[in-house]
Amino acid sequence: MRSTNFFERVYEVVKQIPEGKVATYGQIAYALGSPRAARQVGFALHVNPEPFVIPCHRVVNRFGRLAPAFAFGGEDVQAGLLKNEGVEVDGNHVVDLSKYLYQGNFIVGE
Repeated sequence: MRSTNFFERVYEVVKQIPEGKVATYGQIAYALGSPRAARQVGFALHVNPEPFVIPCHRVVNRFGRLAPAFAFGGEDVQAGLLKNEGVEVDGNHVVDLSKYLYQGNFIVGE
């Protein structure tokens, strides 16, 4: 699979995360049929071509931790964006996944 196509598929999945919810890198990789590609999901989000269209701030690691190198200003910016959507972020930059993890199904195109 070409990385460009993979990246485009990542962006389509991330667009489906509703406001007020988060998803994990691994969850997105799994939805794309590549469960071991969580790092590649992170790479795709780091070069997000449309940050105001593709809500990459809604993606966290498997423990709910925000991205320390959030591509658009660091974890404080990511925390602010999530807080604006009603997602609580603790002082260690962690989101409670039991409360905010998106549990819906992602629709994945070919």
